Amino acid sequence: MPNVRDILNGISKASPQRVLNAARIWSSYHQSKLTGKPDISGLPISISIEPTTSCNLRCPECPSGLRSFTRPTGMLQQELFKNVIDQLASKLSYLIFYFQGEPYLNPQFLDMVKYAGSKGIYTSTSTNAHYFTDQTAKATIESRLDRLVISVDGTSQDTYQSYRVGGSLDKVIAGTKKILEWKRELHSKTPHTVFQFLVVKPNEHEIPEVYKLARELGVDEVVLKTAQIYDFENGSDLIPLQDKYSRYKKNEAGKYAIKNNLDNHCWKMWHSCVITWDGKVVPCCFDKDAHFVLGDLTKNTFEEIWFGESYNNFRASLLKSRKEIEICKNCTEGTKVWA
Repeated sequence: MPNVRDILNGISKASPQRVLNAARIWSSYHQSKLTGKPDISGLPISISIEPTTSCNLRCPECPSGLRSFTRPTGMLQQELFKNVIDQLASKLSYLIFYFQGEPYLNPQFLDMVKYAGSKGIYTSTSTNAHYFTDQTAKATIESRLDRLVISVDGTSQDTYQSYRVGGSLDKVIAGTKKILEWKRELHSKTPHTVFQFLVVKPNEHEIPEVYKLARELGVDEVVLKTAQIYDFENGSDLIPLQDKYSRYKKNEAGKYAIKNNLDNHCWKMWHSCVITWDGKVVPCCFDKDAHFVLGDLTKNTFEEIWFGESYNNFRASLLKSRKEIEICKNCTEGTKVWA
């Protein structure tokens, strides 16, 4: 269960402008569901921004790990980041420093966390925890990062490396210990630490063990995440045997299909977006290779993009027929994937 302290921390960052903006977004989303028109009022409540596309691991269902991007790779620069934050800070509630890649490979990453925090924005990141030296762990606490998601996809090295190819579970555990030690040493309430367990067939038997490991280390929360499989129709060695941990189910033809009716609406298109390291605005985290670029923040302001023709046309297309949009075909938004 989410930690009460973390919830209260998030609430403490609310402001009249942010609350009003969230209300306008929520209202316009539900109005669009009723009318079928892509009207939107307000700026995003949450954004994800990509510190880098680089990664040290080679996970089998990840474009960063597979080195399979067709889009440019690189590092987010502070000037671009600050420009984006300055445009959105008064209304933005939640900032995720993650899209693809390992955030800690960007040498300016924690400086950007500090900058967003200075604007009163709740900050979160996701990491494979291979770069937590004593110095980096201390700097993470001092950055006032609010939420730290650590990928732990196994509790034995053999299981862990079956998905996190090239990774070391010992490094993850050692890094986690350093974070928690510095959190205690500096008497900090943040970051809220999360073990994220991506459930796949090779590791599903270790689910009970990840809860035990989290308790032993003092991690605040464990989150089980279902895995996105790219070529799922004919099955995959990664699809869990336990149905409740799978995004997919076998149909009458013996093929696999996603557990989603893909109804013609999407909350993400109203309340959030993703910004790549080089300033491209894409609809959501399912567009990993940035095939649907809706604007470029090196050329236009965020508002020009958010309320612009390309974005409105994209929202209109999913209100008309979401099933026809390629990145939506493997999406869990709008359905509960847990059985």
